[in-house]
Amino acid sequence: MTRQTKALYLLRHAKSAWDTDAADDFSRPLNPRGKRDTKKMGQWMAQQGLFPRCIVSSPALRTWQTITTVCHILGIDSATVNFDRRVYLADVSDLCQVISATDEDVDSLLLVGHNPGLELLIEHLVTAELPVSPGGKLLPTATLCILHLSSWHELKKGSAQLSLIKRPKKSN
Repeated sequence: MTRQTKALYLLRHAKSAWDTDAADDFSRPLNPRGKRDTKKMGQWMAQQGLFPRCIVSSPALRTWQTITTVCHILGIDSATVNFDRRVYLADVSDLCQVISATDEDVDSLLLVGHNPGLELLIEHLVTAELPVSPGGKLLPTATLCILHLSSWHELKKGSAQLSLIKRPKKSN
């Protein structure tokens, strides 16, 4: 097997609030649990030394709140985040286009987005059996998945290896 050189971090936004006066889905904020889980995941990333070189996020409010909190904890200027509208409610093809736009010199990319797109992307890139949560989801809210691959431009079925899935409720 070839040595994997790229780290793709996939972070699903934290738990959002449904009982708000948000005008639409795009504008829904994080709820209190989401805010706590975002801090927990940012702190875990810092403890593990996970400082992505490039960050792309959906611009939806809940993803914006998730990544700006994580950036603050990691000491990363959130102004460096590329908020890409294509990530909002994206399918696998859209997400692959966003990822493949990453320069090959970049060794780590954090993509912050939504389900079902992120889960479908993982299922496309990883052919091994994937560990689901007790609730039956691969990526519950605020979950981080780390994949390793050899190129940002070759995102074929089975082209990545799962390194880990870290959920905020417990260590996996």
